[in-house]
Amino acid sequence: MLVIPAVDIKDGRCVRLEQGRMSRETVFSESPERMAEQWYAKGAQRLHVVDLDGAVGGRPVNRDVIRKIAAAAPIPVQIGGGIRDMETLEAYLELGVQYAILGTAVHKDPGFVAQACERHPGRVILGIDARKGRVAVEGWTEETTVGPVELAKRFEEAGVAAVIYTDIQRDGMRTGPNVEGTRQLARAVKIPVIASGGISDLADVLRVKELEVEGVVGMITGRALYDGSLDLAEAIRAARQGSEG
Repeated sequence: MLVIPAVDIKDGRCVRLEQGRMSRETVFSESPERMAEQWYAKGAQRLHVVDLDGAVGGRPVNRDVIRKIAAAAPIPVQIGGGIRDMETLEAYLELGVQYAILGTAVHKDPGFVAQACERHPGRVILGIDARKGRVAVEGWTEETTVGPVELAKRFEEAGVAAVIYTDIQRDGMRTGPNVEGTRQLARAVKIPVIASGGISDLADVLRVKELEVEGVVGMITGRALYDGSLDLAEAIRAARQGSEG
C-alpha cells in the first residue's frame, strides 16, 4: 500500500489547511519543490500535489511551481485543483505529471470526466471530498446533496485510475482517518480507493493498511509528516508489510 505525501500549494508556498479553510493555513516551506525532493529522498513512491488557489478559483494558479515539483522528484505526481477542462488537464500531463485529479468536474461536468478518461485511460483520478456524508466541490466551499458512493459509482466503467476519498472535517486536524467511510466506499465500487484526511501517526497508518483487502491501495498524509508526528520512512515500511514478496 502506498503512503503518499501531500504537497499543498497556496501563493507559491507549501502549506497545510485545517478542514479545507483557506484562512486557516500553516506555511511549512517557501519552496514546495524542495519538500518534494525531501519526501522522495525518504522513500515516497508518489506525490499528491494540490493547487489550492486553483481549486477555489477554478483555474490553475501555481503551474510553474508544479512544473518544478515534477522535475524535482522522479516519481509519479498526481495533481488536483482547478482542472475543469481538457486543455488544462493535458497541459499538466505535458509538464510530466502522471495523474490528473478531477474533483468539482466529477459532479458538475461528468461528460468532461468521461472524455478525459477515454482520451487518457488510467491517468485520471476522481477526487471525492465529503463533509458529513455529502460531497463538497469548488475547493470545498460548496456542498452538494450527493453521497460519495453514489458519485463514484457513476464512473465505475469509465476507466479511472483511482478514487481519492477525503473526509474534509478530518483533513489537517490529526483526528484519525474516517476508516468506516473509506471502507464503505471501497466495498461499494470496483475502482481502487486512496484514503485521505486525518492520518496523524503510525497507528492510523496501520488502521488504513487493514483496508487493503477491501480495495484501498494507498493513503495520503500531510500535516502529520510536516509536524513530525509521523515519520514517512517508518510509515512506508509499515504499509508495505505483507504487500510484497
